[in-house]
Amino acid sequence: MGDNLYWMITITDRNQSQKFLSFYKTYGIEVVLSTLGKGTAASEILNDFGLEATQKAVLLSVVTGKVWSAVQKGLQTIMLIDIPGTGIAFTMPLSSIGGKRQLEFLTNGQPFQKGEESVLKDTKYELLVVIANQGYTEQIMAAARRENAGGGTVIHAKGTGMEGAEKFLGVSLAVKKSLCSSS
Repeated sequence: MGDNLYWMITITDRNQSQKFLSFYKTYGIEVVLSTLGKGTAASEILNDFGLEATQKAVLLSVVTGKVWSAVQKGLQTIMLIDIPGTGIAFTMPLSSIGGKRQLEFLTNGQPFQKGEESVLKDTKYELLVVIANQGYTEQIMAAARRENAGGGTVIHAKGTGMEGAEKFLGVSLAVKKSLCSSS
C-alpha cells in the first residue's frame, strides 16, 4: 500500500464513535468527518458482519497505506473489530486530492510524499467526493452536472480535528460540513 492515499471508512454503533475517534487519534488521524447512518441490510448480512440493526456512526478520513496497515493491526488487537457487533472498517484508493494545502490538512502530518496523480485503471466509474461548508452543495452539484455527473448524494457530517484548518486552508471552517459525492 505504501505512500498511496486511501479514503478510510468506519461504520460502528453510534455509542462507539468516540472510542474510535480516540483510537484513530493515537495513529495521527486527527481529521475525521463523522455522520449518522442507519443500516438497511437484511438480517443475514448483518449477522455475517456481526452488526445489529442499530443507529450507526460513519467515520470518514484520509490515510496513507502505511498508516492503514498500522491501523488495521490496532483495529484487531485494540478495538477488537473482529468481534461481532464492533463494526467494520475499509479503505478505497484515492486518485488525487485537489490542492496542496487541502492535502496537507487532510493527511495531517501522516508521512506522505506526493507523487503524480494516479489514474485508477480498469474502473468504469469514478466517485468524486467534495467536502464543503453547508450552503454550497447546490453550486457543487451544478458543477458536477455540467461535467456529466449522473447524480449525487449530500451527506451532512461533523468534522473533528478542524482546529488546524485555518492554518492550512487560510479560512475558518464551520464545524458542520456537507459531503457531496457524484459519479
